[in-house]
Amino acid sequence: MSKRILFFCFSILVSSTFFAQRERVDYLPTFDKRPLHYGFYLGLNQNDFKLNLKESSITDANITVESTTGFNVGLIADLRLHKNLNLRLEPGLMSNSKNVIFNHLKGSANPQDSIREVSSTYLHVPLVFKFSTDRYKNFRPYLLAGVSYDYNFSSNEDNQDDNSAGQFRMKTNNFMYEVGVGVDFYLYYFKFSPSIRGVFAMNNEIKYDDDPNSRWTAPVNFMGTRGIFINFAFE
Repeated sequence: MSKRILFFCFSILVSSTFFAQRERVDYLPTFDKRPLHYGFYLGLNQNDFKLNLKESSITDANITVESTTGFNVGLIADLRLHKNLNLRLEPGLMSNSKNVIFNHLKGSANPQDSIREVSSTYLHVPLVFKFSTDRYKNFRPYLLAGVSYDYNFSSNEDNQDDNSAGQFRMKTNNFMYEVGVGVDFYLYYFKFSPSIRGVFAMNNEIKYDDDPNSRWTAPVNFMGTRGIFINFAFE
């Protein structure tokens, strides 16, 4: 599923929910006055890697990434700081899979040398500020900005084998920054909040091979996650 399809699905959902707000009754009128409330979210993600290759490394090194759609699930703790500002902790699990393709190795004797499947499950812990407009009837747009910590359960960082033995290794502990936009919809029993956000790595996530001239990792100056999340929160 491409990023355009993810964005299109999100737009359709928001539009249909907005036009469904025909009633003039204000649901949950005191909800936003709570100092602390909780919830949960479900969602989709599509992650790939931002790659920066070394100019002085292997001649004509060419690396591409193919990504697939993954899933998010987690909990929400929301602290009210101001009528238009909240601080949110959203710990959860995130899974996705990517194929890292080393195009410059496609002519090697072993065809498997040119591709590495990176299937990852993360403990994803964002701490984000939520900047909301004033409520209008039963909806309220907002912006999100913050940082997150990712613990990669599938990193292989401590594995003694590297790419020469077919093992692609990533770092276990990683840090991201996040920005996004969404809308709160106040329903009869709960608040429904779809959002879309971008997630970008701050540190280099690749674990370099033991050989400094490795055909797989030597060309890489930086490899960091970048992705799009679509979350559906229930609070």
